[in-house]
Amino acid sequence: MTYFRLSCVAAAAVLLAACGGSDGPQRGALLDPPATLTTLTAAQIDAATAGSGLQAISGKAKCDVKVVALNYTTVGVKDGESTNASGVMLVPAGSCTGAAALVAYAKGSDVQKPRTLANPQDGETFLLAAMYAAQGYTVVATDYLGFAKSAYAYHPYLHADSEATAVLDSIRAARAAAPSVGANLSGKVMLTGYSQGGHASMAAHRAAERDHAGEFNVVAGAHLAGPYNLSGQLRAPDAIAGVQFFVPYLVTSWQKVYGNVYTDVKTAFKLPYSGYIETLLPSPTLTTTTLVSSGALPGGPGVTPNQARDLVFQPEFLAAAQAGGTNPLFLAAKKNDLLGWNPKARVLLCGGAGDPTVPPAIHQQAMKADFDSRGLTNVASVDVDPQVQSTYGTAGKAPTDPASAAFATYYGNYHGTYEPPFCHAQARAVFDAVK
Repeated sequence: MTYFRLSCVAAAAVLLAACGGSDGPQRGALLDPPATLTTLTAAQIDAATAGSGLQAISGKAKCDVKVVALNYTTVGVKDGESTNASGVMLVPAGSCTGAAALVAYAKGSDVQKPRTLANPQDGETFLLAAMYAAQGYTVVATDYLGFAKSAYAYHPYLHADSEATAVLDSIRAARAAAPSVGANLSGKVMLTGYSQGGHASMAAHRAAERDHAGEFNVVAGAHLAGPYNLSGQLRAPDAIAGVQFFVPYLVTSWQKVYGNVYTDVKTAFKLPYSGYIETLLPSPTLTTTTLVSSGALPGGPGVTPNQARDLVFQPEFLAAAQAGGTNPLFLAAKKNDLLGWNPKARVLLCGGAGDPTVPPAIHQQAMKADFDSRGLTNVASVDVDPQVQSTYGTAGKAPTDPASAAFATYYGNYHGTYEPPFCHAQARAVFDAVK
């Protein structure tokens, strides 16, 4: 089975017009009329899912799916900042005319600044269409701050509060767009996301129940393969797969947010990376593949995660963070951990035990243990590794030769390709029970 892989003055005037005076922006207001890009027919969706093998997980399409581009107001990291974000709305169409629950989705880590989910050819967008919209759910998915049409100066990667505002404001935007795009919303809201999106969807779930309970009728949250325990990951002795992308992204993002993660970029990063790392991600032109092939970041056959980490970072910088205490990077991680909250709606945590990028032992299991410690009974946790292994085999599950094909296949495909469809199927089962 193959998973679908994933003018300035005028703009300022529009954003200012969307503000509610001294009370701040009218969050979620539409900046452009919703644009219907295409309608995917059920037959087209079925042909694609049958050809890839995804249909065994997604099931056959019940609905056509209208793909709608959104551009909406939201807020930035700092108090009083108004900005915008773009995204996509997937609307059940054709024979599906009943009231639908709204699934708000947060995407996985993205290094491509121009990329938008408002693209019917995008693999992540198609997965959402097949798994949710074609089954009768309306979906809204944000591109986040700093991507696509967003005018924000950078992407605050794994910053929980701004992830939450981008997601919640996308729900408001979808509600505003619904009448003009033929969306019949039931009022029920479900939250989900994968990888970075699992962190973002949980942050949004927490904020919705804590701060906006009267506005959002959240009936379930399915948070998939998310890094909920960032301070725990920071202290782990071994690097994650993809460390050369995700950890510099996180460190430079938090430096922009908090201003104190390091005093000089050269004390955190080695040459040549210290010369450009602060503006590298997200990139206007490069992908994860070309970031490595161009030499902008280390990697490639035979380079282990620990080796990639040690090529990029100054060892003293990481050692100080791993020691914890009052270290600024560690404290930033603690601020963005998602431990210690009590969800009211039903919650699913999903991941695969073999995931080398977001290890469930550090994140999913710690999150579940945290919920359990307070006696919560509305949280379930699922491991989809058995499905991954039964579909793709066990070769490469624990490779010892980093130059082997098994190693490359496992580390290259598990988190981004093998795991997501199985977790989305688990999420939809939860949503089906409460829709």
